[in-house]
Amino acid sequence: MNIRKLWITFGGHFDISKKDARLKEIQDMEAMAGFWENNQAASKIQKEKSSIESIIKSFSSLRECFEEVEILVEYGQSGDEESANEAVDLFSQLEEKLSNEEQKAYLSGEVDLNNAIVSINAGAGGTESCDWASMLHRMFDRWCDKSKFSVKVLDHQSGDSAGIKSVTFIVEGPFAFGMLKSEIGVHRLVRISPFDSNARRHTSFASVFVSPELDDDIEIEVPDNEMRIDVYRSGGAGGQSVNTTDSAVRITHLPTGLVVTCQNERSQHQNKATALKVLKSRLYERAMEERRKEQQLVEDSKLEIGWGAQIRSYVLHPYKMVKDHRTGHESGNAEKVLDGSLDDFIKAYLQWDALRATGAQ
Repeated sequence: MNIRKLWITFGGHFDISKKDARLKEIQDMEAMAGFWENNQAASKIQKEKSSIESIIKSFSSLRECFEEVEILVEYGQSGDEESANEAVDLFSQLEEKLSNEEQKAYLSGEVDLNNAIVSINAGAGGTESCDWASMLHRMFDRWCDKSKFSVKVLDHQSGDSAGIKSVTFIVEGPFAFGMLKSEIGVHRLVRISPFDSNARRHTSFASVFVSPELDDDIEIEVPDNEMRIDVYRSGGAGGQSVNTTDSAVRITHLPTGLVVTCQNERSQHQNKATALKVLKSRLYERAMEERRKEQQLVEDSKLEIGWGAQIRSYVLHPYKMVKDHRTGHESGNAEKVLDGSLDDFIKAYLQWDALRATGAQ
């Protein structure tokens, strides 16, 4: 029972000294004259303060539990059998608490708490890739349902024969972006194709991009002369006004080439507002990635959707396995993963990313 090693490892992820220092800074800011005059700025600071206080409270509770276990272990080593048994039970509780709180420690990025805007795009390969993109959409939809997140589709482009060419949706819930950022990149599928009459094995690719939905207090200015806005008639299911008017909106950001579309709102004005929000979120994430040059999430997501670029492989034939090529984490139950069981992959990514950020990876 290496309780101290476990605690030291976990305590390092919390980095509680920095959080104590930041809380002191916020308290000093609150005491300054005029702090409460800017309600928007004060609200943002209060949100950060609440998050830090929650982490410190959790850490303090865990530390008390750890110290109690250490005392019981000491008594047990001295021959107190009752204390030894109690130490084993309490240690199991501590491990469970550590596991539950560990994810909070990893999700400490500036926008990890925010909703997530997710886009899935089929790679080259026609119907095969479109069907794979549809399977990924279903996988994320199932994961969101299990995680009690709500999902709102913003844009959906069906494949010519089956599946989808692309889909963009917002995932709403605490830490949605922090968890789903693990999915940014190319996803590869190997299976016997249901569209091949000769039952041959096919490899398909689809890309996933995730950006945070921005809070109102984060301002991203996009000049009108840097955007090209096109309107067109919405496709797919919808009400009369959706399908018979030029209500769908496509915005192209000229300096970067980023393109966003929205067609699921009921008016052109609503679609334009939503598309602009998505564009700003993507520009913000792009800027954040440029500041964090040691991280390559955005660059990885822009690799060619094909061989050598994948972050994760889903193999359904000749054997069944899902493997993340960044973390090495794998599962032999591919069907379960495709049914939305992503938590273990997300946790492995967050651990890997935390080590990478500290230079330990």
